[in-house]
Amino acid sequence: MDLNPILQAFNLTSANVIPLSGGLINSTWKIETQTRSYILQRINRAVFKSPEKIDENISRIAEYLEKHHPDYYFISPLAGKDGRTLVQTDDGYFRLLPFVDDSVTLHTVTHAEQAYEAAKQFGKFTKLLSGFDANTLQITIPDFHNLSLRYEQFNTALSKGNPTRIAETKEMIEALTRYRWIVDDFEAIRKNPDFRTRVTHHDTKISNVLFDRNGNGVCVIDLDTVMPGYFISDFGDMIRTYVSPANEEERDFDKIRVREDILDAITKGYLEFMGDELTDTEKKHIRYSGMFMIYMQALRFLTDYLNDDVYYGARYEGHNRVRAMNQIKLLEALSG
Repeated sequence: MDLNPILQAFNLTSANVIPLSGGLINSTWKIETQTRSYILQRINRAVFKSPEKIDENISRIAEYLEKHHPDYYFISPLAGKDGRTLVQTDDGYFRLLPFVDDSVTLHTVTHAEQAYEAAKQFGKFTKLLSGFDANTLQITIPDFHNLSLRYEQFNTALSKGNPTRIAETKEMIEALTRYRWIVDDFEAIRKNPDFRTRVTHHDTKISNVLFDRNGNGVCVIDLDTVMPGYFISDFGDMIRTYVSPANEEERDFDKIRVREDILDAITKGYLEFMGDELTDTEKKHIRYSGMFMIYMQALRFLTDYLNDDVYYGARYEGHNRVRAMNQIKLLEALSG
């Protein structure tokens, strides 16, 4: 791909372009000039159908934070020559962000302090935006964390999916069916006014927090999935991706367990900013939030496996079956 037209649109010349790996969705490059460095991203249209909605959400949030919390470190896209922060070419939609010098990105949680710092940053982000009307945000991925829909899709796969795969995963299907109560609780949550709609990140893995060289959290990044939502999405995704020393790709299920010290650190960090924001009812659903997110991901992996891997794809035979069992084991560990 020729990035020169995009660089020119952002008024960048004589730049060194370095492809970056690690992101699962968007294509990313580090752009180095003689004076400073940047991050260039191409938004994945297969996942985000309307990149303009992402751009609008981030711009509005940036404006609000600049007005009400000017000291908060918020990484906002930079404008190009035409004053816009989103550049469209035949190759897609691109945005440019400042590169944060001396920042560190983690991909796994190895000790409780990292979980605490990350949770604190996500809690701070939502708390500072408590005066922002979350319902005015654009929906960038419809039904992203709609567990009821994911369960319906699972049931559809049971009736229309690959019969051989359905038969071989009978015990997994029965296990997920036994946890149907998690869907019932989610449906009750959506009707309960004690559960408030807030500005929610929806993708709180550790790599979406920048740290400084001393291990302190700096800010949250990757705001494409920021939408109205419930706290269970953010808190639950931290539990799902932080508490086990083994990630969702692990095939040795004996390595999957819940590190209670990590869970305690997530709770402490998040409540440092959100303790006065959450209702008493919400606080009673802290552990549930983890079950909610783990269960939803288990459903999605197994649904995809039964549908012949049409969504996630598979790097090896049975990949999504392994992923689903991985999440079932984590769910059992958290709820047991």
